[in-house]
Amino acid sequence: QVQLVESGGGLVQAGGSLRLSCAASGRTFSSYAMAWFRQAPGKEREFSATISGSGITTYYADSVKGRFTISRDNAKNTMYLQMNNLKPEDTAVYYCAARRVVAATTRPGAYDYWGQGTQVTVSS
Repeated sequence: QVQLVESGGGLVQAGGSLRLSCAASGRTFSSYAMAWFRQAPGKEREFSATISGSGITTYYADSVKGRFTISRDNAKNTMYLQMNNLKPEDTAVYYCAARRVVAATTRPGAYDYWGQGTQVTVSS
């Protein structure tokens, strides 16, 4: 069982930056591919970014490519999402997710564990 705890959300003006963190329990963090998803009010949960267990492979949604950077520190059991040039349409609850294989994927159904989410609000 893996427990995931997100932090770092908040209120920021358009053009600003935030860094989200996802702390994971357990001793085999590097065995899990990780991802960030987000859900805006009235919308379905959508993929944002994913990273393989080693951290070598990453994928991004077109909506965040070039602005967001996903990374991980396996020694600290932590994943990050650096969000730059934020836009009002980035406003959402951001969730981290983990799957029990090292290969990254964009499919939410492939993830086995989810955090509770952290709110990101971008004002115009």
